[in-house]
Amino acid sequence: MTKDEITEKILTILTEDFEFERPGLTDNLRDVHGFDSIDAIELLGKIEISILGFSLTREEKEKAMSIRTINDIVTYIEKIKRSRNT
Repeated sequence: MTKDEITEKILTILTEDFEFERPGLTDNLRDVHGFDSIDAIELLGKIEISILGFSLTREEKEKAMSIRTINDIVTYIEKIKRSRNT
């Protein structure tokens, strides 16, 4: 999966499931869209199912909780995928 495909999937999840309107790739999700820790946990679950195809470890999830932008999410997913060689 390419970076553009990952970005598109994240944008789709955020607009369809979280009802974001035109999220910017560099928007601080918490400040601009009111994204909270419960939303982040839900998003991680959707990423595991629809993008990664495997469950994240507790450590990976904890590291993900500090992510603030869509670009950061995409970069993190790419890093996880490389580390798992998938």
